[in-house]
Amino acid sequence: QVQLVESGGGLVQAGGSLRLSCAASGRTSSSYTMGWFRQPPGKERGFVAGISGSSGTTFYADSVKGRFTISRDNAKNTVYLQMNSLKPEDTAVYYCAARSGGLITPYILYDYWGQGTQVTVSS
Repeated sequence: QVQLVESGGGLVQAGGSLRLSCAASGRTSSSYTMGWFRQPPGKERGFVAGISGSSGTTFYADSVKGRFTISRDNAKNTVYLQMNSLKPEDTAVYYCAARSGGLITPYILYDYWGQGTQVTVSS
């Protein structure tokens, strides 16, 4: 089992920045693919960004490309999501997820999930 705990969410004005962290524990592996997803109120959970375990390849949703950056520190078993130029439409609960396979976007194919952290961007 892998346990994931997100932190770093909060309230920020449009144009501001936040950095989310996801600390992994348990049967963690640097080879796991890690992903960030978000779920706005009343909407389905969607892919935001992912990073592979083997090569560190990253992939982003078009809506965040150029504004968000995903990174990982395998020594600390932590994944980060740096969010810049935030917009009100970025408001959502953000979830960290892990899977033992390759980097893909469908949330249902991720094995482990954190509890989520709320990000609210005011206009």
